[in-house]
Amino acid sequence: MNTPSSQPAPLVQVQDLRIVFPSRSGNTTAVDGISFDVGLEKLGIVGESGSGKSVTCRSLLGLIAPPAQVTATSMRLFGDEYALAKRQAFRAVRGRRMGLIMQDPRYSLNPVLTIGTQIEEGLALQRGLRGGAARAEGLRLLEAVAMRDPQRVWQAHPHELSGGMGQRAMIAMMLAMEPALLIADEPTSALDVTVQVEILALLQSIVRERGMALILVSHDLRMVEGFCDRVIVMQHGVVVDQCRADALSESAHPYTRRLLDCVPALDKA
Repeated sequence: MNTPSSQPAPLVQVQDLRIVFPSRSGNTTAVDGISFDVGLEKLGIVGESGSGKSVTCRSLLGLIAPPAQVTATSMRLFGDEYALAKRQAFRAVRGRRMGLIMQDPRYSLNPVLTIGTQIEEGLALQRGLRGGAARAEGLRLLEAVAMRDPQRVWQAHPHELSGGMGQRAMIAMMLAMEPALLIADEPTSALDVTVQVEILALLQSIVRERGMALILVSHDLRMVEGFCDRVIVMQHGVVVDQCRADALSESAHPYTRRLLDCVPALDKA
């Protein structure tokens, strides 16, 4: 007798995550006991600035440095427990299992190294590729993110690229590690509207073709509504609302309603 197959376990399971930043005037709680999971999906995390979106995602990669205090009852990443792990232990998932695309390539890319050198570094560390093999794979990745003239971009420094090209280069760097989960922290906020559409379409195709999961951090509720599968809404370090992305406009939570009401309506005077 055949038994129904069980649902696959989430890639990320977090229970009671707390992030506290000490200061001279006392402790500031940035994230206050939130719990969530991430499956093979596109998950949007939305909220105002300071709501705890970005630090939550960075904690999954072990990127919150002391004296900040990060604790959790449980933090399971790809089946392994990291709740009590030291920061060095996160190297097992950072890049190899989870990749991070940061907000503005002008400040996220190393300004003194060429794009090729920065891509080669990741390929050498994570996949053991060097020399001609690394260059060939790096150029292939630049082509995969629809970069015009990959040969020129390979030799260029970040300041020689437009914002959209810099963001594509950063996506290529993350894809070099072949992660199962991609975290995109406001990946389009520094770009003009037409380039935003191109980058989102690129992320959409990458996630679909490679079978990856995605966490998208954003202020743009309408963009998240049309792009993601599920949405988490954060306020003052806590999760106040969760729903399917296509049901976001129907949410009855007061804070979610206020965020939606702040979105300009082009069909109204």
